[in-house]
Amino acid sequence: MLEDQTAAAAPTPWPAAYPEGYAVVDVETTGLARDDRIVSAAVYQLDARGGVEDHWYTLVNPERDPGPVWIHGLTTSVLSSAPLFPEIADEFAKRLEGRVLVAHNAAFDWSMIAREYARAQVTAPVRQRLCTIALSKELQLPLPNHKLESLAAHYGVVQERAHHALDDARVLAEAFRPSLHLAAEADLRLPLLACQPLTEWSDGPANPRPAGYIGNQRSYSTPGSWRPSRKRPACPYPNPGRYKEGEQLIQGMRVAFSGDTSIDRELLEDRAIEAGLHIATSISRLTSVLVTNDPDSPTTKTTKARSFGTPVIDEAAFVQLLSHVVPAPAS
Repeated sequence: MLEDQTAAAAPTPWPAAYPEGYAVVDVETTGLARDDRIVSAAVYQLDARGGVEDHWYTLVNPERDPGPVWIHGLTTSVLSSAPLFPEIADEFAKRLEGRVLVAHNAAFDWSMIAREYARAQVTAPVRQRLCTIALSKELQLPLPNHKLESLAAHYGVVQERAHHALDDARVLAEAFRPSLHLAAEADLRLPLLACQPLTEWSDGPANPRPAGYIGNQRSYSTPGSWRPSRKRPACPYPNPGRYKEGEQLIQGMRVAFSGDTSIDRELLEDRAIEAGLHIATSISRLTSVLVTNDPDSPTTKTTKARSFGTPVIDEAAFVQLLSHVVPAPAS
């Protein structure tokens, strides 16, 4: 009988493929556009099973107006004496190195971090990220929405200072731990995505902040996306069909992107439009080609591309093809 009880109480074996450590991150920013900056950052370092090892917080002088002060509470006077990002880049990197970056809507936090490191001419030591929104969906948690406060309430985590980077990171760390254990018990594949550091970026004119921008809740164009919607000119050319390996791109082809690119995504999309290509925000049977540096990632776009037989190429191949786009046939 005692043996039966002991066997029943034996812990579930931890999946061997799971990461050895995590860095739960939150950044507060001046906004969402390509020239917006980080004003504060926090990191909770967790071990392989989600136990807290350390935490760290810093203010950052954004060298511009602080944006939505009514949300993050950080005024110009408070931030004027804060260190510049290059001055905290090394310490930040030590907190991230060798760990999976975890954030709530991780595409946003990673993009802001990658851009700051690019400005500082340093490579961020992040190779993979995990979005807690994606993990919640994989676990099919009964949440009313994808806000951090809803995930926290589900696990009974009390938030003390909403939109303060350190408290948001603490709340997320406490909510991530039980999610991680649920995933391990189900032997679930974690929704890890590769992180591509930026080698080319732009601090061009900022996009207008989208209506409804409210700090950490952020107004998005689509669920799970941090980028505000951009109005693009309609492509004037008909779609000539799918890209064929070994041939050239043709004006009018529908191009979709998935995952990180070393060239800032907006820059890459702008160059594609200038070449006469159509930017597709989703994958359909009409999509000519999918550009991704991580074809094995479990994203909606890569999954649909495989199911439709849509050709897939990486960023380097796409950039090379961009220089020789074939003009659309005369109508």
